[in-house]
Amino acid sequence: MILRPWTEGDIPAVSAAYSDPEIRRWHARSMSCEEASTWISGAHEAWTLETGVSWAVDVDGALAARMTLRVEKTDGIATAAYWVRPDVRGRGVAARALDSAARWAFSVGMHRVELEHSTRNPGSCRVAIRAGFAAEGTRRQSVLHADGWHDMHTHAKIAE
Repeated sequence: MILRPWTEGDIPAVSAAYSDPEIRRWHARSMSCEEASTWISGAHEAWTLETGVSWAVDVDGALAARMTLRVEKTDGIATAAYWVRPDVRGRGVAARALDSAARWAFSVGMHRVELEHSTRNPGSCRVAIRAGFAAEGTRRQSVLHADGWHDMHTHAKIAE
């Protein structure tokens, strides 16, 4: 598994990933190839502006997942978001990528890496726990999804 920058060659795979019902459910969107191109450009711009970092996660030479950190440099806080293609789920890819992203964040001076996920998404909870993110609580009805308001679990890892 490697984390690498997004390329224009990833556009079809990103668009295909967002056609997966589970990715659409938790990320509240689908994505055409044109939108994927804009999204990848935005990821590069966030790196340049130092407001976010986003990696394509390759397994066996193919795009398997996304790992993104939204960065608040002044506060020393990064917020993680991720998805994994359906054919790669259950292999620990997201937990390993999340751990790698957190280690990178701490190496550049971040104090805290956090994430939240719907309480209806136990897979994402398992990812956070496997990556060493402590459960911190539940934000009640804090995110509106297509099927209504969801309670959100919060998890975090602090720099040692």
